[in-house]
Amino acid sequence: MRTEDVLDAVGSGLWQWDEATGSVTVDDRTARLLGLPGGAATHRSSTVRACLHAADYVSLSAAVSLAAAEGTVAEALLRVVGDGGQIIRTIRTRMRPEGRAILGIVHEVRGGSLPRGALPTGDWRRAREAFLLDAGRALAEADSTAEVLRVAATLSMPGFSPDGLAVFGVEGDRLAMRGHHGQELAEGFPLDMPLATDYPAALVARTGQAVYLPSPAAYEERFPVTWPLIKPYGRTSWAYLPLIVAGRTIGAWMAAFRDPVDFTPDERSVLTTVARMLGQALSRAQQQESERALSDGLQRTMLPASEPGVSGMAVATRYVPTGGGLQVGGDWYDVIDLPSGRTAIVIGDVQGHDVQAAGLMGQLRIALRAYAAEGHGPDAVLSRTSRFLAGLADQGRSADVRFATCLYLEVDPLTGTIDVVRAGHPEPAIRLGDGTTIQRRTAGGLPLGIEPDTDYPTTRLVLEPGEVLLLCTDGLIETGGHDLDTGWRRLSNVLAAGPADDLEELADALVGAVHGPASHHTTGPLADRREDDIALVLLRREPDGPTCAVPVRRTVLTVSQDDPGQIRSCREDIRALLHDWVSGDQVESGVLLVSELVTNVLVHTDEDAVLVAQVTGMPGTRRLHVEVGDRSDDMPHRRSPGEMASSGRGLLLMEELADAWGVDPRGDGKSIWFELYEAPPAGVGAA
Repeated sequence: MRTEDVLDAVGSGLWQWDEATGSVTVDDRTARLLGLPGGAATHRSSTVRACLHAADYVSLSAAVSLAAAEGTVAEALLRVVGDGGQIIRTIRTRMRPEGRAILGIVHEVRGGSLPRGALPTGDWRRAREAFLLDAGRALAEADSTAEVLRVAATLSMPGFSPDGLAVFGVEGDRLAMRGHHGQELAEGFPLDMPLATDYPAALVARTGQAVYLPSPAAYEERFPVTWPLIKPYGRTSWAYLPLIVAGRTIGAWMAAFRDPVDFTPDERSVLTTVARMLGQALSRAQQQESERALSDGLQRTMLPASEPGVSGMAVATRYVPTGGGLQVGGDWYDVIDLPSGRTAIVIGDVQGHDVQAAGLMGQLRIALRAYAAEGHGPDAVLSRTSRFLAGLADQGRSADVRFATCLYLEVDPLTGTIDVVRAGHPEPAIRLGDGTTIQRRTAGGLPLGIEPDTDYPTTRLVLEPGEVLLLCTDGLIETGGHDLDTGWRRLSNVLAAGPADDLEELADALVGAVHGPASHHTTGPLADRREDDIALVLLRREPDGPTCAVPVRRTVLTVSQDDPGQIRSCREDIRALLHDWVSGDQVESGVLLVSELVTNVLVHTDEDAVLVAQVTGMPGTRRLHVEVGDRSDDMPHRRSPGEMASSGRGLLLMEELADAWGVDPRGDGKSIWFELYEAPPAGVGAA
């Protein structure tokens, strides 16, 4: 006899749900029971759902999910509703998952109503849904294995909360306990066991099927070997569920109950759902931890292996990766001992924030170290490194063309002399002895890798005892929506206020101003506030002796004939030196005179102008001394410009605005200087 004949004889029909296609296939009898026209046919699942009471369909879905997880049969009572929502009949279905489809039989239940207790009450269902929503949210926010285990330990299930939990993970052919909650483990309890062990969690991990033990007798009967280990804990019911991710069992979850639990289908459904969410959360957390470990290891290989140090100087460094992905990027720093006895300090930034940028950064760091170790000067080191980076793109080793910015310093610790070469990188900044912060203007060239045969001019600076030099990548300046101007103002305030005698604390303060809570109140004017990698190096020249009681501020700047735009930098440096000068008129006079002297050198000679400005003394009695030198022997002379003349007023301005001035001939040129004396505030010094 055919199966169809047997089903017809007992008044039952067949249906098959295919979640992959969203369709339901019914035979003639099932179609009549559901009120579907057309007899045997395939319908959209939404059409069939519309024939069933909404609450019953939710219960059916939960039962089917539980059956799929446990490999059992799902059974449910369903109310069939008409077009007006009235209940037409009640049907019973038994369904079993068959691959991706769910096959079941359907027959009518006489009497027209559901037996009392056949479905969970509305209050219990609402409590279950609220619990699952809360558990899902908490597990989704957990970003580490420890946090996932903490969340699992605090889960309070509706009506049957466990008071003992344990999570096990599969490691090869063994099962290890990842965490537990509820009671201290007894001495000798196995934290690691072979998967073949006669223990419920091991069985669940092997088979992927849940194990429910509603009583101590059930536990002892099924697992007599491990029962003596469990008995002292005083629990009465246990549920062991598989942690499954993408069809693979990664571990097991145990929920132990002090009060008896029958493990009804609804209770098993809740436990199964929690186990599914817990498995996903653990897998996600473990992947994030693996990525963090990978990025940390990769980044450690890209940074100096030992703590950087420079003889006679204090050094502090920081690297902060961007917040997304593998948390690796193209920023780096390095400290290199040179054959000459000097020390090179390098900071750079490869375009991009991905693994490729990090790999390219590693190649650049190795190449630059090799060129520096050969004894080349700073300009030659960057020229060769740029040619190396351009060659990588020409040889097709890079999927796309990348460039890099770089700042290379060669430091002489004995004299404080620093030779600076810059390839498209942000300028260095110096905190003077009294806290005044100035950007040191340096000549620069193109970023590395853009033009293979680029020349990089060298700028010489002098770091005085007690002064602090800051090198950083653009992430420290621009993170938070800042441009170069607003970003530097933010850093200048922190650099000036921070402790110069503790570079580690100062480095933390600089990073905290960008990534810490204070940065929330210093967002910049730009709409794009994406984070960027941060690398910074702080260098302080140690005082040669006791700190001088009279503070000194000093800046040195060279303005070349082919870069007259540097005159603006001269004016900005003078304003920075005089930022707290008592008289604003004197500040403007100093700025005007510096601009006039430097411009005269560029206009009336063929030489570069060298500006040296220094402020000495205590507030209220300070002196500004400015020298502008060049290599020309032509001496300035007084002129009598007409009313419409555009030049010839330089010496007249000096006489009018400066407190003292002069011209000093030198063996290789001349120097024009002037001085301004700070007047004390009104009322100070009056008799």
